[in-house]
Amino acid sequence: MIVLNAPAPDFTATTTDGRELRLSELRGRPVVLYFFPKAFTPGCTRQAEQFREIHPEIEASGAVLIGVSTDDHQTQCEFAGSVGSPFPMVGDANGTIARAYDVIWPLIKFTQRVTFVIDPEGIIRGIFHHELRIGMHAKNVLASLKAMQLAPAPKA
Repeated sequence: MIVLNAPAPDFTATTTDGRELRLSELRGRPVVLYFFPKAFTPGCTRQAEQFREIHPEIEASGAVLIGVSTDDHQTQCEFAGSVGSPFPMVGDANGTIARAYDVIWPLIKFTQRVTFVIDPEGIIRGIFHHELRIGMHAKNVLASLKAMQLAPAPKA
């Protein structure tokens, strides 16, 4: 898995709202990138709903929230609609993004439940891996974004 303070791997993908998203084009804003195993499962539905609930706080911090799983694009669109997602999700059916972030379980080939907080310069400042304690992702993200806002700006 990627480590803290490493550059976030760039990717380009089509989001559930039909936009072409390139991670590097979001520089200048923090990004919360969360990976989840499978759309429409109870845990992933709960996690998406929790992120939906804190989305206003994430936006208020200036951050962008993106959900990713290895479901296909159409399934991801249907899932985003079913949970009322106000943020874009990405179907990574070929696993390119998940492999770049090293979040695929080796034996079962599903995406692990991992959330990355990326700073405005594209550096990973938070990694949260909670498979069973799903609610911890939202709490950790808000704490990480708050800490990022309070931290002094890096010296050039």
